[in-house]
Amino acid sequence: MKNILSILTVLALAAAAQAGCGAKISSKGTVKSYDAEKKALVVTVAGKDTSFTLTPETEGADKAADLKGKSVEVNVDKHVKTKVLSVAVAEAAEEPKKEEKKKKEKKEKKA
Repeated sequence: MKNILSILTVLALAAAAQAGCGAKISSKGTVKSYDAEKKALVVTVAGKDTSFTLTPETEGADKAADLKGKSVEVNVDKHVKTKVLSVAVAEAAEEPKKEEKKKKEKKEKKA
């Protein structure tokens, strides 16, 4: 019985060590270019061009060709900075516009 518990404990600790923390770094910028052959996405972040290599596991990689010139958010693994987790259109720029429209509509309804 002690042997079985010891083995289960070791396996549980080994599994936890391999899990990773899942932390990510988010970068917001504008897509400058995309090379479909190399799967290289160049994003201008704070005035500097940053190159990201997309993988088949990257969420939104299939739509990367349509993102040229758009504001995007790129999430990269904190510990493996070459691993791009996701690429998506940044919604932060769109949300204030929606909020302003809602405020205007409310004012118009009250008047």
